Amino acid sequence: MTTFVDRVELHVAAGNGGHGCASVHREKFKPLGGPDGGNGGRGGDVILVVDQDVTTLLDYHHSPHRKATNGKPGEGGNRSGKDGTDLVLPVPDGTVVLDSQGEVLADLVGQGTSFVAGQGGRGGLGNAALASARRKAPGFALLGEPGVARDIVLELKTVADVALVGYPSAGKSSLISVLSAAKPKIADYPFTTLVPNLGVVTAGSTVYTIADVPGLIPGASQGRGLGLEFLRHVERCSVLVHVLDTATLESDRDPLSDLDMIEEELRAYGGGLEKRPRLVALNKVDVPDGRELAELVRPELEARGYRVFEVSAVAHEGLRELSFALAEIVAETRAARPAEQPTRVVIRPQAVDDAGFTVTRDGELFRVRGEKPERWVRQTDFSNDEAVGYLADRLNRLGVEEELVKAGAKAGDGVAIGPDENAVVFDWEPSLAAGAEMLGRRGEDHRFDAPRPAAARRRDRQAQHDEAASAFRDFDPFDKD
Repeated sequence: MTTFVDRVELHVAAGNGGHGCASVHREKFKPLGGPDGGNGGRGGDVILVVDQDVTTLLDYHHSPHRKATNGKPGEGGNRSGKDGTDLVLPVPDGTVVLDSQGEVLADLVGQGTSFVAGQGGRGGLGNAALASARRKAPGFALLGEPGVARDIVLELKTVADVALVGYPSAGKSSLISVLSAAKPKIADYPFTTLVPNLGVVTAGSTVYTIADVPGLIPGASQGRGLGLEFLRHVERCSVLVHVLDTATLESDRDPLSDLDMIEEELRAYGGGLEKRPRLVALNKVDVPDGRELAELVRPELEARGYRVFEVSAVAHEGLRELSFALAEIVAETRAARPAEQPTRVVIRPQAVDDAGFTVTRDGELFRVRGEKPERWVRQTDFSNDEAVGYLADRLNRLGVEEELVKAGAKAGDGVAIGPDENAVVFDWEPSLAAGAEMLGRRGEDHRFDAPRPAAARRRDRQAQHDEAASAFRDFDPFDKD
């Protein structure tokens, strides 16, 4: 059974926004009390948050589909719908978030670091929020927007200061077990370590983390063995330690050839590993043949520029010197890092000549793209004529009709708003008068016009009475004409 997973594909879906409500307040002797439809609730977000207690992506390997809850629709009586609940997904420290094309979306390092992987849809406005001086009783509401749904890839890259690399059974797990309090599985057969092990080491005033990376073999950077699966865990480390086995029983291996092979795999993998500081630990010098071989190859390694330490995890020999040497390099690396700058909010105002949308010709169609037009289309209930008229008003005020005329569009031409796969296509009519025809001008409702003053109404009645009386006086029943 899989117990450690450091790369998964996750399908996330944020919650949809709730629809707005179209409602009219009614009570006795007041059948048209005005619009009172509430707004829809916001859909829940999908949020990735670093949790130090989580060390693997195993949960998402078994359950890769995650969805936040939808917002509730609005109701009459100016009652807004409830917002959807955000879905918080805990991930290990060092998780990298990529999109389906492999582009890095976020690098989550540090407790509490978060990333919104899917944003919930906005709730639709109810007709109470859409009412205005011109549109006193809208007979429609806006639909809620769908939440973002997409596929992402989570990759775990171990956050450690020091990485131990080397052939299988070189003694890396034994070293980390005596340098720190980590208790990895140790055995005398290759590939005992199947997951990276982390340990915390204290050397003087410096505290650093050390990682035991599973054994590398020739071809690891191309996927042989476990190398490609775990080489990503070396990327964040400040120092690399080559753990070379001086007591190997394999006749075709020796510390120098092992070192050359590991270096070749690190160069082939890339990621800047070739620039990391390096130390060499000649392990298992407690074995007589091992000490002799270590003394034989040490001058050659030092001639190549390596700092060499003869160590034994079993006899605890040379460990203090190695630990303090690593602490020195880690401290220097930390000091060389630029100080963290305070977070600055960069405000980029919209350009004066930026209309917020574009109109292009696509064969027989004129295609309109832009955040606002596409959002408005998603919010429109096309089964309601008044809602379609409201959309036409908004597009006209934004300047879409004017740009269509400039682009050469004529009445009856096809216009598509939105991306190719999910566009709304209609036949364009300039200055389209949509909506309920009974309302007169688009969006107006004369049923809710303010009543005339009482004095004016009395004057009107008196004028009507005088006109009728005058007509009666002038009436002659014997007039044959």
